[in-house]
Amino acid sequence: MPEKVLMKGNEVIAEAAIRAGCRHYFGYPITPQSEIANYLAWRMPAVGGVFLQAESEIAAINMVYGASGAGARVLTTSSSPGISLKQEGISYIAGAEIPAVIVNVMRCGPGLGGIMPAQSDYFQAVKGGGHGDYRNIALAPYNAQELYELTVKAFDLADKYRMTVMIMADGALGQMMETVEFRDEEKPFEADKSWATTGTGMKRKKNYITSIYIDPEELEKLNNRLQAKYRTIEENEVMYEERDCEGAEIVVCAFGLAARIVRNVMDMAAAEGIKVGLLRPVTLWPFPVKAISDIAEKTDVLLSVELNAGQMVEDVRLAVNGRKPVHFYGRTGGILPTQNEILEEIKRILGRGNK
Repeated sequence: MPEKVLMKGNEVIAEAAIRAGCRHYFGYPITPQSEIANYLAWRMPAVGGVFLQAESEIAAINMVYGASGAGARVLTTSSSPGISLKQEGISYIAGAEIPAVIVNVMRCGPGLGGIMPAQSDYFQAVKGGGHGDYRNIALAPYNAQELYELTVKAFDLADKYRMTVMIMADGALGQMMETVEFRDEEKPFEADKSWATTGTGMKRKKNYITSIYIDPEELEKLNNRLQAKYRTIEENEVMYEERDCEGAEIVVCAFGLAARIVRNVMDMAAAEGIKVGLLRPVTLWPFPVKAISDIAEKTDVLLSVELNAGQMVEDVRLAVNGRKPVHFYGRTGGILPTQNEILEEIKRILGRGNK
């Protein structure tokens, strides 16, 4: 029987990584994700894995590069400023076409900011983050169960496409406790890792992993190969949840913690005779462009609710392509929008506010 337990979100991520076959972790403590490292410090050795607290975030991501290049399933985790420090290494990993899973338990910024929850790293995750033309698959879990499911899936996607996959949680989701149901056994994606630097035993040609190409034509070939891969991912790996969008007066686009708040707003609006739909992207990249484009034909107006100053709303507007109005409502600084605030914004947009 699958076991159902009460766990903190950060610990769910750590346990999910173990169950997904990850046996190498390199990281550096930073709130509000330090419980991931704390959990893996004792759990990894117990399963014959390697836990190493690096001297910095920069060191950690380069350790990921090395372990992944040798064919291992490897994880690193951090929070917003730490992810910024990892960006050069992430770009190197993308250029070398090796798999890696990166967790960002987001805090508010810019700068050092504070440890309260935020979604202000959206641009960083979905627009590349580091230098060069590359992408991360970016997954946005909604609750503890999805922290488990999407962490397991992240390792499979990383191996399948030989690329970086970033899990975009937030401070609140990482710290809150919820029940999660673990499966008895995971069956990892069986990837061909004949490219890995595992040693030749003098029986095959040497493998060589790099992200530096001096010849412009060779570098362009790499870029063309990456862009073709990204188009394949956009065609096959989009995930989203659509709720009550048919016949909705307004459809709200929100992900992660913001979507949880909107779910309650939908009930409050229904009590006042207002039908509100929800489109929740699960993959922030690849973004559910077609789903939002289709919804634009079914509703009068859209609203993007985010824990930032307005980032995902740009992609929503691109998907809608001017056919319907797209509004934005967000809070920054680690302040969460309340249900009443969002409901009042919906009523204002629909002309149902107090006269």
